[in-house]
Amino acid sequence: MGTRTVLQQPDITRALTRIAHEILEANHGGSDLVLLGIPTRGAVLAERLGRILADIEPEWADARGGIGTERVGALDVTMHRDDLGHGIGRAPHRTTIPTSGIDGKVVVLVDDVLYSGRTVRAALDALQGIGRPRAVRLAVLVDRGHRQLPIRADHVGKNLPTASDERVTLHLTETDGSDEVLIEQPEQPETSAQSGQPATQGVES
Repeated sequence: MGTRTVLQQPDITRALTRIAHEILEANHGGSDLVLLGIPTRGAVLAERLGRILADIEPEWADARGGIGTERVGALDVTMHRDDLGHGIGRAPHRTTIPTSGIDGKVVVLVDDVLYSGRTVRAALDALQGIGRPRAVRLAVLVDRGHRQLPIRADHVGKNLPTASDERVTLHLTETDGSDEVLIEQPEQPETSAQSGQPATQGVES
């Protein structure tokens, strides 16, 4: 399997900084703005975005001078996913809602890689049981395409065209020890001439 690096630490920092500026511009400032990251790496990105937003607009920081829990939280979507009945086990994460709540607020959902859109749909379902925000927006570091649901990100760090059988992996220092985005290409199957075996017709499972 071939692997190539498409984003490194400086690229990720620039992308998040651009997203932060876009969020503030779209919201006309930081008033009534909260971030909810989708674990695991989406929650880490939300914390980073929160620090950048506080640097750009200091009044957005909480009363203690940091982003704390007043502005940034995490939204676990495990029990709202549509693959629970397909034998795909996922460890649940903790949901932490900003202490100011989300009712009447502009909630920015933050995720790492946008692909089919099913994780975001699960996040929207999870959000309904928590409160009634004034608006919900979506910020992702990478949009790789291949949507299966009519979901579009409002803020994208990098549009990354990929083949459907490629794998996009995000590493972050907080969880993996380094910042990088990788594309992994699948191994090419041996042809009948290479393997010495007769060619067979593949069947999709």
